[in-house]
Amino acid sequence: MAKKPQFMHFLGCIIPHRYPSIESAVKLVFEDLGMELLDMEGASCCPAPGVFGSFDRVTWASVSARNLTIAEAAGVPITTGCNGCFASLWDANYELKHDKELRKSVNENLAEIGREFKGTIEVTHYVDALYSTAGLEKIKKHVVRPLKGVRMALHPGCHWMRPKAIKKKDDSENPHIFRELCEVSGAEYVPYRDELICCGAGGAVRTADVKVALEFTKQKFESILEAGGADIIVTPCPFCELQLDLGQVEIQKHFGDEFNFDIMHVVELLALAFGHEPEEFGLDTHLQYAMRKNQPNWERLGIKTEG
Repeated sequence: MAKKPQFMHFLGCIIPHRYPSIESAVKLVFEDLGMELLDMEGASCCPAPGVFGSFDRVTWASVSARNLTIAEAAGVPITTGCNGCFASLWDANYELKHDKELRKSVNENLAEIGREFKGTIEVTHYVDALYSTAGLEKIKKHVVRPLKGVRMALHPGCHWMRPKAIKKKDDSENPHIFRELCEVSGAEYVPYRDELICCGAGGAVRTADVKVALEFTKQKFESILEAGGADIIVTPCPFCELQLDLGQVEIQKHFGDEFNFDIMHVVELLALAFGHEPEEFGLDTHLQYAMRKNQPNWERLGIKTEG
């Protein structure tokens, strides 16, 4: 019997603290597809690349490299469901393999805790693992509840594909991999003008001025409505999910505009299409429902549950 593809599972911060439903969903989806996620014991924050790395490149790379050495010791590639975590780990892995001086400085830091970055593993995103390792044909075979009639807008986010010159994951100006993966669910893809702009939260904008961050989010929502509207917005990033989910509540508070999109991570979308119930992996705990005291209307999405 062929060995299951294995991945060290880097959870990051947002998934376990804000969206444990993503962790539950990805475990269900990967298990269904015959892929194994290994707990990454001892992992720390990635840390955030755009903020932390801007202040101290060596310290940022040292913290990220320590995480990489955990996977190196096991000889298993890393996968993560967060665009920011992916960017930090992938970028550090790339830079340390190509910058001898940075690698020397980082390994001097790591030597103090008995570790060494060797550059022997790769970093992947859930999207990569699903699209390239499992493959669309295999994923299609596990879709038992196609989401026919559900209109779906996509938000790929910024850091998974960019900078495209070195990541080469997809064409960041005209991406198709994430879209094809989401379309396997059976939902109808709704293209809209501002699909590729930031959700508003990145680069610590949400921390510095939440109202400015929400202006980006509001613009995306309005652009989706101009394209005919959508029932759900799907993203591969929990921080983007937070901005789009909680952002609907905050936009109503700051601007008075009301939007009613269900926000899902791509693995939550696939878990639904694979026949798992929303309550099975906690999709009903998303912030917009909790804060509005309004349970998700699965009937509106055509999803019949056992509850």
